[in-house]
Amino acid sequence: MDRFQAMRAFFRVVETGSFTKAAQSLGLAKPAISRLVVGLEDELGVKLLNRTTRQVSTTTDGGVYYERATRLMAGLHELENDVARSNHAPVGYLRVDMPVALAQSVVLPALPDFIERYPHIEMDLGLSDRPVDLIADNIDCVVRAGVIADQSLVARRLGDLRQVLCAAPAYWQANGRPKHPLELEQGHTLLRSVSSRTGQPFPITLKKGEAIIDVNGARQLKANDFSACLTMAQAGLGVVHAYTFAASTLIDRGVLECVLSDWRGDPIPVYVAYPFNRHLSTRVRVFIDWLVALFASNTLTAGR
Repeated sequence: MDRFQAMRAFFRVVETGSFTKAAQSLGLAKPAISRLVVGLEDELGVKLLNRTTRQVSTTTDGGVYYERATRLMAGLHELENDVARSNHAPVGYLRVDMPVALAQSVVLPALPDFIERYPHIEMDLGLSDRPVDLIADNIDCVVRAGVIADQSLVARRLGDLRQVLCAAPAYWQANGRPKHPLELEQGHTLLRSVSSRTGQPFPITLKKGEAIIDVNGARQLKANDFSACLTMAQAGLGVVHAYTFAASTLIDRGVLECVLSDWRGDPIPVYVAYPFNRHLSTRVRVFIDWLVALFASNTLTAGR
């Protein structure tokens, strides 16, 4: 039995909670995964997993083995990675998932620089805000706005996102410019982006000094993509609470005009995250370092 392959199969079953998902992510047949795990249990002389028709969970021994073995494997991979990195350029596939608007406005325009630096890395980009299973979907890392609540992920903060209220000049001419957030509740249409996780519009909470106001608007037009809300705003359909990184060019060109600039919401943190128990390959490490530098150099996303 290949001990390392058996350990890898065991790790993936624990991480996905399923022999089927583990087999899919490793590109093996389900019976092969089962044989590897059983072989590992036989060799260790302990039962590592509790198996039922509905779920798979670690035994007490299995939990201890998983925790300590993943640390050892991570250390081994890190050692191999450090040695190889000194002599070889990073090579292989890199699978990343990130929000559409952030990708289009910040990451993709700068991507030629990354490709030029690391020509042997082949990228597979997923653009979405939907929740993804990094293990089952075999994704190396994700970029997400907002707090990362998943304790199985290591999150590195890239910066902060800020938002402004804006609409097309024709919209303001037809509906008037509010001088206070509460005036948005009187005859104004808000263009709301809906969270793929909750199915609810992202809140618009504005602050000025000690005052805090939640804004909903008299009417709402909703979309499950922020870019669609920005497009609707350009068409004069309503007011959008726009990310500055996406709207700044439109504002500079006069396509959109801002209001209530002295009322602001809290900055939204943006993170790059990867699985806690997956070793960080050289190609993932250099991409994360590149992202950190990219966001630090962008005045519209740099954390302050």
